[in-house]
Amino acid sequence: MKGTHLGEFEEIVLLTIAALREDAYGLAIKKDLEEQAARKITLSAVHAACNRLEAKGFLSAHFGEATKMRGGKRKKIYSVSLKGQHALKAAHSLRLKLWRRIPTTSFQVDVTW
Repeated sequence: MKGTHLGEFEEIVLLTIAALREDAYGLAIKKDLEEQAARKITLSAVHAACNRLEAKGFLSAHFGEATKMRGGKRKKIYSVSLKGQHALKAAHSLRLKLWRRIPTTSFQVDVTW
């Protein structure tokens, strides 16, 4: 496994999975990310990120029931593991710490925290 660093895209994938809960499967993650982040995201990018996050121990997954609508295929449903929750909390804490160090006069736009 290549380290346990949480990249920006991995972080937003984890956050999306946490928000979607039992609806956190590939296509739903992709659609929600595109809507929330207002950027185009490929399904293969979501799958690659989920595979990396699973390998790092930040995600766990189980398969849902097979449906006729999906041609008998089952959805792989993801959830954020305890290790993933700790990683998200650490990332959030670091970002807040860094934001709070910046004087409000450093920006021309309103940045309140």
